[in-house]
Amino acid sequence: MEQYDIAVIGGGLAGSVAALAAANEGWRVAFIAPAPPQQDGRTTALLSESIELLARLGVWEDVRSVSAPLRTMRILDGTKRLFRAPPVSFRSSEIDLDAFGYNIPNQPLFDVLQAATRQSGLIDRFESPMADAEQSEEAITLTLEDGTEVNALAALAADGRGSKLREAIGIRVKTWSYPQTALVMNFSHGIAHEDTSTEFHTEQGPFTQVPLPGNRSSLVWAVKPGDVDGILALPRDALNTEVETRMRSILGKVEVDGAVQAWPLSSLIADSFGKGRTMLVGETGHAFPPIGAQGLNLGLRDIMQAIQSIIDAGGPGHAPHAVTAFNRQRRIDVTSRTAGVDLLNRALLSSFLPVQALRAGGLAALSAIPPLRLMAMREGMTPGWRRNGAA
Repeated sequence: MEQYDIAVIGGGLAGSVAALAAANEGWRVAFIAPAPPQQDGRTTALLSESIELLARLGVWEDVRSVSAPLRTMRILDGTKRLFRAPPVSFRSSEIDLDAFGYNIPNQPLFDVLQAATRQSGLIDRFESPMADAEQSEEAITLTLEDGTEVNALAALAADGRGSKLREAIGIRVKTWSYPQTALVMNFSHGIAHEDTSTEFHTEQGPFTQVPLPGNRSSLVWAVKPGDVDGILALPRDALNTEVETRMRSILGKVEVDGAVQAWPLSSLIADSFGKGRTMLVGETGHAFPPIGAQGLNLGLRDIMQAIQSIIDAGGPGHAPHAVTAFNRQRRIDVTSRTAGVDLLNRALLSSFLPVQALRAGGLAALSAIPPLRLMAMREGMTPGWRRNGAA
């Protein structure tokens, strides 16, 4: 049986990046990636650290033209509650960055990543799904549904929330859901967005506009599940008016284009982020609502740390040592961001006055105290920047 250095399970965005990152180190990669369906119409806001990773992997220039920079991130209180927060704007120039990152449509990004994995001479793709996995002191053996066995020194599990590999190696997860569904759509508008993303905080959750090239933006709109069918049934003119009204017409006339998709909101976190010779990356180890541009960015940070842990341990042959270090290093970042997103989302939904006051007070402090706002931006961009000696 042929032995690989790294096996990557999962052919989505995170899995494709993981396979390319492993091959970039000169390791032979078994990419267990059944042909996925077309990507949905969503977009992904990738922060500068993630953009730098795509650049190192040689794929950023291929998606730059369909991406829009994020230079200002603005939070507006769209509630009608007693305690309301003042507007808060985070500008990349305040921390000496041209942009916080870029908003990229998922489909073009996915297509570029797929092409790059197929062109790599170090990546062998297996399109049969994984059926089972067994770890030993020397390797991990993956059995595919067509009977093929793949042997590797280490594995990166990127097969999502329902991960078969995570289940096979015995890592449990905690899951919880929210009384929310995210409606996702793209729209054109009459007034330029000026590279600004605006997140309205409402009683039902975030209503977030993110720039696309030209006078276009993407939208993630959290609503009560019972309201979904009524919104989806709206005539397009009525939907345009509803979105424009909720946007307070800050971008002028709105025209929604393409399909509107609905995604129930839930969260997940694994009991550990690795075991034996396997590390969990992306939504295999953690998932939460689309707030604050953390989702895929956190997953790509997993991948970077996993690769670095393997290098520090002496290579894929020393995977157990890498897994131990990876689990320890990712714990604080993942748990703190999962808790932070969960707390903010629940604070928006809560009708308890003290909770509303704390949320409003926290945003007011960020607005009024520049050093606190700068610290929040730097930590959001680079976790542990102070510990790591960032200026």
